[in-house]
This record gives sequence, structure tokens and C-alpha cells, in this order.
Amino acid sequence: MSAAGVDPSIVDIERLADWMDTQGLGTGAITDVDALAGGTQNVLLRFSRAGRSYVLRRPPPHPREKSNETMRREARVLGAIADSAVPHPRLIAACGETEPLGAAFYLMEPIEGFNPTQGLPAFHAGDPQVRFVMGMSLVDSIAALGALDYLAIGLDGFGRPERYLERQVERWRAQLESYASTPGYPGPDIPGVDRVGDWLDENRPIDHRPGVIHGDYHLANVMYRNDSPELAAIVDWELSTVGDPLLDLGWLLATWPDAEAEGPSPGAIGVTPWDGFPSAEELVARYAEHSERNLDAITWYKVLACYKLGIILEGTFARACAGKAPKATGDLLHATTVGLFERALASIA
Repeated sequence: MSAAGVDPSIVDIERLADWMDTQGLGTGAITDVDALAGGTQNVLLRFSRAGRSYVLRRPPPHPREKSNETMRREARVLGAIADSAVPHPRLIAACGETEPLGAAFYLMEPIEGFNPTQGLPAFHAGDPQVRFVMGMSLVDSIAALGALDYLAIGLDGFGRPERYLERQVERWRAQLESYASTPGYPGPDIPGVDRVGDWLDENRPIDHRPGVIHGDYHLANVMYRNDSPELAAIVDWELSTVGDPLLDLGWLLATWPDAEAEGPSPGAIGVTPWDGFPSAEELVARYAEHSERNLDAITWYKVLACYKLGIILEGTFARACAGKAPKATGDLLHATTVGLFERALASIA
């Protein structure tokens, strides 16, 4: 897509160039503009200027209530982890104001790599041992993220770590109850929703050590290097905060395919071919090798991830019932929610 073909209501290329002038980011025309896939909400645009490539990330044309704040938070956390061992998109510059583009945005370096859920290159598809290392790289990356001192890297006030675990069930139970006001929503036909919430409250870990969390960590939110089984970057940081880093591991386990299941479990995020990827138990063991955190309650974090993610997805089903989202999408995500709660129930049986 050429610069002239970009809808100016999404990104005004001329105003972007003017802003880049003030930041000392090249001179001359912006060229080679292409819209990138990578999410259903935010806009990703790749372009070139003065021989350098950039990716712009901004909210959708019709931003949600907190879209601009989300962009500011994403830019802040990417800047904070810039010198760490955590693979991530490199932040170039950020604009927290709604001018000049009508929304907050930031620029980052392009990531040379691929998302495994969209298909594997021959190197990765042809060797089960390569896929085993791919799984271990997932764990190594969140272990590195969880090891960061959030105060030392400038993320004081980025989240509310006090009583983080104590707030979770109450927060997401209230979210589920709020769907009742959605026209056409029949109510939460979710197996064990009260039982799972009660179990989480009754078995909550006594304490935790705060750290940076990604908040939505699974195979669809990472990119791998084209030439190795290592991660190129963790992407989509919009749910990042300061909380309990073990929730990232729990989230990975909640979405990890069950090797013993006859078919794909709803809620699982897999890759084809799957053979060679480590088991959930091997993921936990790997994390333990690279972290000083106590993993005795890791099942609790997995169940919390099932609970939280399931309730988030049920929100789209509620909106579909009201005609505000495609019915097929709503039905699929409701089935995913049911699968996540079935997984949670199996974990606490």
C-alpha cells in the first residue's frame, strides 16, 4: 500500500512526518506504507523514512474508552524494559498526546520473525527438537520479565501490586455480573463459575512478590526468529501491569494444548505440527530453573487464568447477543469460555 492509499482518518502521513521532524527522526517523505495484521483492535502500520523502517501502533479509528491510556502504558513498559533480556519490540519514540494524529501512538522497530499460530517455516516445522526449544524459550522470556525490579526500571505506579491477588476474583466476578445489563444476554451459562471463584478465594496464595507481567501471554502473542527457535519478541503489551508474574506462567498453562486430549481443547492455542513442544509439566520445571519464585501454588495461577480469560471472552458473547459483535464470533468465544472453565474444574477436582 502506498502512502497515498492510507486512509487519512487512520493515520495522517503528512502530520506524522511533521511530528517526526520535531523528534529528529529522519527527513523527507514517508514511503513504503503498509498496514500490518496483528490484532483486531489496534492499528499497526509499517513504513520507511530516510532509509529506516518503522512500525506505528495506535488505537483503532473509533477508540475505546481507555485506548489512548493503553498506548501510553504500552510505550512506557517497552521503554522500561529496553535494556533487559526480555525479547520485545524496541521503542523508538512515543506521543502520548492525541495530537497530531487524533490518538496517542508510538513508533517501534520492525520485528523480523513470525507468529507460530499462523504457520511454521520449514526450519521449525521439520524438527521436533526445534519445537521443544521454542516452548522453552517461551518460559525463559517470562522468567526474565518476572525477574525485573519494577522500581529500578522506573515502573513505580504502573500498577497496584498491593492486594493484587486478593482483588482478582472480586474484580472479574463483578465484570461477569455487569454483562447482565447487555440486551439479549441470557446470563452466564458457564459450568462451575461459582465453584471456581470460591475455590480461588479459599486457596489463594498467602503472599507474592510483585513484578512486571505481560497479562496475556500465549503463543499468539509472540514472534519467533526466522533462523532459530528463540523468541524475537513478545508483542501486544496492552494488558501489562505490575502484579504477580506467576500469572503469566499460569496464563501460558491455561492456553497450552493438552497432549492427552483426543482433540484440541477450547481455549488452547496450538501450532501445527505440535509434536515436540514440551508438556505443561516441562514448562513449569523450566520456569523453576530460571526463577527464584515459589511454584507450589502454580495450579492456582492456572485456574485464575482460566477464570479471568473465560470471563473476558464471555464479554464478546454478551455483545454478540446484543448485535454488537458477529454471532459466530460470540458463539465461538462462549465455547472457548466453557472449555476454559472445564479445564479449571479438572484442575481443582
